[in-house]
Amino acid sequence: MRVFPSFLDPITRRRILRLTDQGNNVHLYFTENAFVRGRPEIIFRSDRASGKKCFPHENPHYNLFRLNYQTGEITQLTDEDEPVGSTTKTPDGRYIAYLCGRQLRLLDTQTGETRTLYEDTGQFKLYSPSISPNLRYVGFVRNERVQTENTNVNYGGFKENYYQIKDGRVTLARIDGSEWFDVHRDTCWLGHFQFAPHDPSLAMFCHEGPWHLVTQRIWLLDLASRRVHPLFRQEEQDSVGHEFWTQDGLIFFDNRGPNHDGTITRERTQATVHPPEASAFQPYLGFLDVEGRLLQRYSMPYYCNHYHANPDHTLLVGDEADRLVLIDLRQDPPQLEVLAYHGTSWYTQASHCHPTFCWDGRHILYASDAGGQVNLYLLEL
Repeated sequence: MRVFPSFLDPITRRRILRLTDQGNNVHLYFTENAFVRGRPEIIFRSDRASGKKCFPHENPHYNLFRLNYQTGEITQLTDEDEPVGSTTKTPDGRYIAYLCGRQLRLLDTQTGETRTLYEDTGQFKLYSPSISPNLRYVGFVRNERVQTENTNVNYGGFKENYYQIKDGRVTLARIDGSEWFDVHRDTCWLGHFQFAPHDPSLAMFCHEGPWHLVTQRIWLLDLASRRVHPLFRQEEQDSVGHEFWTQDGLIFFDNRGPNHDGTITRERTQATVHPPEASAFQPYLGFLDVEGRLLQRYSMPYYCNHYHANPDHTLLVGDEADRLVLIDLRQDPPQLEVLAYHGTSWYTQASHCHPTFCWDGRHILYASDAGGQVNLYLLEL
């Protein structure tokens, strides 16, 4: 049994486990959940098997791994010739869908079988895989390839892609690999495709780009009728993003107000270091139902780069410029508690903290490149 090193946070004195100490290690995106339901395990990407030491902006060769955070056992799950990119999985961790080069691939961790569900000819880039709750499809988005600067630095090409991409598609591939087909075609850059957690006929996606330039961010797709309708109809002052499904099927979103592009840079210019003025638009968070009705709204005298909700969405974890915070939505106004100093650089997407709750809300997983490479950390509430 491997014993994870732990340390006391210098601000809060909370004990934090450092789960990784070799290579770059990246957990699943905050719209997903890296934790395996019912077991003390996480799924993550790492370049630890590449034989090369590099920093997160130097194109690490990622593969997929499973880590048991009680025993310390780490198991390599893939050995791909090209780096593994965006990844999703079923809550129980049996099926893992991931992007690799121009392919969408599916791993059955029980049998060890890996199959290719879709392979692109070079016209499109693939994003945001998601597995339907009835285990029949993997959905993803395809956006046309355009001539923008190709950089791993945080938000490289963000604005340019917004203006240049005019062909974005939502695509479904059967899990058995028998066919794939488009269910929606748009004239915008698409992202954040996510099946509803309990209804395989519903999915959400977004119009991607700088938040203050996107006039309607969040969309619901009825996969049976192939109709789309806007969730949270935006007005002139709204800058909306970071949408995700809660475990019980609500949609979370973050509205930061006019002129906010939704980014954070290594200069930390877009987080609570520079809070909104009292007389300006008041940022707020909200929860929607699938009809787009605003069920709950919480004004925020502060805002973070990302949020994630616990199982009954009474608590949020957020990543401020330098700290992780816990936000108690049961209080009026919501109360903020500092959890830990994360110390990440924000230099690349891989070094975003993306703090996420486990399925029962007892643990929070986050990433930081403090020290140069990206590592994973776990704290218990």
